[in-house]
Amino acid sequence: MNRSSWYREPAGESAENLELMRKIDEQYLTTPFYGSRKMAEVFGVNRKRVQRLMRRMGLEAIYPKPRTTQRNVEHRIYPYLLRNVEVVRPDQVWSSDITYVPMPTGFMYLTVILDWYSRYVLSWRVSNTLDGGFCLEALEEALAGRRPEIFNSDQGVQYTSRAFTGRLEEAGVAISMDGRGRALDNVFVERLWRTVKYEDIYPKAYATVPALETGLSGYFDFYCHRRIHQSLGYRTPAELYLVG
Repeated sequence: MNRSSWYREPAGESAENLELMRKIDEQYLTTPFYGSRKMAEVFGVNRKRVQRLMRRMGLEAIYPKPRTTQRNVEHRIYPYLLRNVEVVRPDQVWSSDITYVPMPTGFMYLTVILDWYSRYVLSWRVSNTLDGGFCLEALEEALAGRRPEIFNSDQGVQYTSRAFTGRLEEAGVAISMDGRGRALDNVFVERLWRTVKYEDIYPKAYATVPALETGLSGYFDFYCHRRIHQSLGYRTPAELYLVG
């Protein structure tokens, strides 16, 4: 069941600001190195306004990553285990991340758990907060079926929390975390964000959270089972993940 239990109506922004947030999000996918100064120049608006909205969205320039990666210094940080590792089979490496989703009346956050080898989306959840509960819920769903040898994520508090890392350790999974500022360590999920936003979220402009969840459910089914991927030799993720 992918329907989020974490949704609350988001605090208000004007329709004009929500539209600007959507445009900033779209621009960010193309130019993640643009900070508030360049975003303000692109859209012809006040820089302080852009700074506030980017903070609210959790976006920062320099590297292609939402600032959903804020650390808790009390949480353990695990080493990155995938340097020079060749990923050659399903369930060798899973990965997770969080992205911002613009809505006409607010915004949501989306998390997925992805199999690196096949690009198969194992589970996903949406939330209107960065509370780690929705990430843990997605992990539980994924682990209900199979389990990976290695689980890779960024150093965000959602993934370094004792509840999340403890669940992975309980399942016998090795934990890997990206180095700070190394967004490309998680490149397959970054590519998924661009794909799902340009192919589904932006064109359909979901008006409500139930519509978003229903639409994403259909899109991820299409993405995994019917959308061929050039990088997979024009096969679907399901052909690689479910058949192996």
